[in-house]
Amino acid sequence: MKTNSPVTWVHINSWKDNQLESKNDLLAVEEPLQIKLQFGSELAWKEKALTVTMRTPGHDFELAIGFLLAENIIQKKDDIQLIRYCKKGKPEEKGNVLIVKLEPSVEFDQGILDRQFLTNSSCGICGKSAIDSISTLGKKMEPGIPKIKSELLSLLNERLMEVQVGFKYTGGMHAAALFNLEGDLLILREDVGRHNAFDKVVGAALEKGSMPLNQHLMMLSGRISFELVQKSIKAGIPILVAVGAPSSLAVSMAEEKGITLIGFLKSGSFNIYSGKERIFFPD
Repeated sequence: MKTNSPVTWVHINSWKDNQLESKNDLLAVEEPLQIKLQFGSELAWKEKALTVTMRTPGHDFELAIGFLLAENIIQKKDDIQLIRYCKKGKPEEKGNVLIVKLEPSVEFDQGILDRQFLTNSSCGICGKSAIDSISTLGKKMEPGIPKIKSELLSLLNERLMEVQVGFKYTGGMHAAALFNLEGDLLILREDVGRHNAFDKVVGAALEKGSMPLNQHLMMLSGRISFELVQKSIKAGIPILVAVGAPSSLAVSMAEEKGITLIGFLKSGSFNIYSGKERIFFPD
């Protein structure tokens, strides 16, 4: 059923304690979002369908902004002249097609428009033609700066679980949360896609004028893929923390670019895969 809500009710049959029960169940919504890019000059505007991503509806403008920043199409909020939903199209496309119009002065590598950006809720880089086309342009982080206390890191998982409302009621959403170095939660977004949740947080930060994020850390509810490290580098986030495991390519990229990468975070324990020098430990 078409919906622009982040959750929806479905009727199910549940088997428990040798009993079959008919009841309603709350699910996370997964729907396609197409992002169309308008660019050029006032005399010769061009329009290109840039990407289709499977996402949970909500914070779509932030998602688009974060995606465009990660792909090096925009560098700042003012690079976007306007962003709106497409008013034309089929009824099922309502609320699922975005148009982003760039300022005429914005320059970017238009070769990026030849990529096929079809993405799903499991992987953010599916459809890109080669590993070379997704290599990050970001600079290496300054080593050892900033620093965070190890005991504070151990508390982040509990703080994230407390505010994951979508996951609490559906069990089907990933979360990305931006914290400052004192452990204060600044922005939280949930989505069926890890990469979407990340883009929504970065897009929100860009809209609020909070960039760069070099005095922050990002906490993820799942595993850490190469692309999430890439997005961290582009956003200037020096510390990336997750409750799950990183991939080998994620670790390699984090080491290369000076990212502190932490996985398997639990209360009182975590694994450091790179960037140990940013963490203060008790004497």
